[in-house]
Amino acid sequence: MTLRLADPTERDDLGAFTARVVRLDQSAAIHLTAGGGRVTAWARTPFDVLATRSVAGTLDGATSVTAQASSLLTALAVERSAAVDTGPPAPWLDELPPSEGWTRVDEVPAGELDGLAERGLVLAREHAGPMGPPASLLDQTVLTVSPPEAGRPVPVPMRVLFAMSGMGFLGSGPTGGTDRDAPRVRVSASGSWTRLDARYGAVVRRRVLSLPLTVSG
Repeated sequence: MTLRLADPTERDDLGAFTARVVRLDQSAAIHLTAGGGRVTAWARTPFDVLATRSVAGTLDGATSVTAQASSLLTALAVERSAAVDTGPPAPWLDELPPSEGWTRVDEVPAGELDGLAERGLVLAREHAGPMGPPASLLDQTVLTVSPPEAGRPVPVPMRVLFAMSGMGFLGSGPTGGTDRDAPRVRVSASGSWTRLDARYGAVVRRRVLSLPLTVSG
């Protein structure tokens, strides 16, 4: 499959995203979807959270394709023309969130999330077992974001912050301005999904909803 990117800047953006995916998981796959003159890349992180990044471009003759992240990274680094061969197809089994119906909940300073992720990493190292951090730690709610007006609060589990930090999305270095100028992360919700958008990309996680118990007579 041929991927066509609008310009070198878009190539570099997608290359940086792909490099972060490979850094977290050498065997990862990247699912590309095309529409409206843009290509959106999706990847599953080791924290069961999807990471995504959108760039200007198209896919020749298709609306989606899945590639091995390592192969795509090599192609983006080697093929400097506008057309990039995505390589052999790879399987993609993950459900994608809806493209519409999102409601903005609020914005949170990226530095605050970065600090929470750092404290979580300390706990993860202390309690990690052969399979990594325990699920109880990853699923622990570390932040609850409430809309300015009446609305349902959105809980943010630790695994979402780990995914953002691992992908390098929480770049919260000094801006030289006021706190208002500091990088912020937009929190949105759509049905059973939560999405956090930062400067360098976004992460998306399906919330686990509690189902009511019924007793049949």
